[in-house]
Amino acid sequence: MDITGQIGTWKKDAEQKITPFLKKADDIALFNQAKVLAAFRENRVSDHHMNPSTGYGYDDEGREVLERVYASTFGSESALVRNQIISGTHAISIALFGVLRPGDELLYITGEPYDTLASIVSGPEGKDTGSLRDYGISYRHIDLKPDGTVDFDAVSDAVTEKTAMIAIQRSKGYSLRPSFTVGQIGEMVQKVREIAPKAIIFTDNCYGEFVETAEPTEVGVDLMAGSLIKNPGGGLAKTGGYLAGRTDLIEKCAYRMTSPGIGAEAGASLGTLPDMYQGFFLAPHVTAQAVKGAIFTSAMLEAAGMSTSPHYTSDRTDLIQSVSFNDAEQMIRFCREIQAHSPVNAHFAPEPSYMPGYEDDVIMAAGTFVQGSSIELTADGPIRPPYTAYIQGGLTYEHVQIAILGALDALMKENLLKN
Repeated sequence: MDITGQIGTWKKDAEQKITPFLKKADDIALFNQAKVLAAFRENRVSDHHMNPSTGYGYDDEGREVLERVYASTFGSESALVRNQIISGTHAISIALFGVLRPGDELLYITGEPYDTLASIVSGPEGKDTGSLRDYGISYRHIDLKPDGTVDFDAVSDAVTEKTAMIAIQRSKGYSLRPSFTVGQIGEMVQKVREIAPKAIIFTDNCYGEFVETAEPTEVGVDLMAGSLIKNPGGGLAKTGGYLAGRTDLIEKCAYRMTSPGIGAEAGASLGTLPDMYQGFFLAPHVTAQAVKGAIFTSAMLEAAGMSTSPHYTSDRTDLIQSVSFNDAEQMIRFCREIQAHSPVNAHFAPEPSYMPGYEDDVIMAAGTFVQGSSIELTADGPIRPPYTAYIQGGLTYEHVQIAILGALDALMKENLLKN
């Protein structure tokens, strides 16, 4: 790997430029670590809380205390944290189906959500898959203004008596708009309360936990959801998801997750609790490592002539660092190098292919210990103009640096850099 020539010069310059932004990430980690530690102490976490339960999982004290730790940390009334929730999309689905009823309307005010959400809200045309539409629950979204802000005039015009839930997607997902900070979400909450005071405000919090010093439930959001193989699992949780918010809404979500009458009272933890506890404890530090990696990535790839968002000087609210390449070849080659510098399956070369829930072929570089983990370093994106890859995660800042430097080295040697 050439780090003494042009790439070495970029690295030296980048490290000087990003020093204050790395320090800010460390300061946020310190604040959040104190918050998590306080929640562990407040809820008297003990070694016996790591013991597994089997079968129905009744009276699983460790599971119940873990949920109180999440609620304390996120400033919410209650939380549902379960290994039975398989992904962030699953957690969001539980939230929507748990709270909404036939005749209700779901309104997303932050533009069209992730491609995977389309299957939840509408499903394939003409096919009954049990989507919201199949249950008589309608869905609309309000496009953002050209400047990337919420169009509250359009929101006001769109709200009706049927609008039971207003949803906010914190992270940009596979789009080029900026992600929304917790402060911006708090402002949205205030305006939504004026427009639709009875509506439940839901936030998809995936990729955002511990990037800032507050979470959406601390600025008035009624319900939020996320995945444990992203930030809050700290790289240790092997599966799982969470919901946090008002107690009445969490109860409804629990009935959807299991069944009416059972709710949160059942669900065996098996052997997952040690990783879920320790992963959550480590999450502020690990998240900061990923954020620092994203800052480095932005600075290095900007130096190499690529367009990145957010810029390395920008405030961060999630893990995602988008990079727009010149063409499909450059994007595919970069992602293959990220895979080649992974600890797992580095000897495989990813190919663009169909993925459920996405309209275009997607390339996925993900040499991770936990399959699909987004807190570990990955790079992926749909093969469509403007050929943008979404880089996220990194258990250690050092690993991200090595992977980015290796990718740039390969692109330079193959004359794929146009700088």
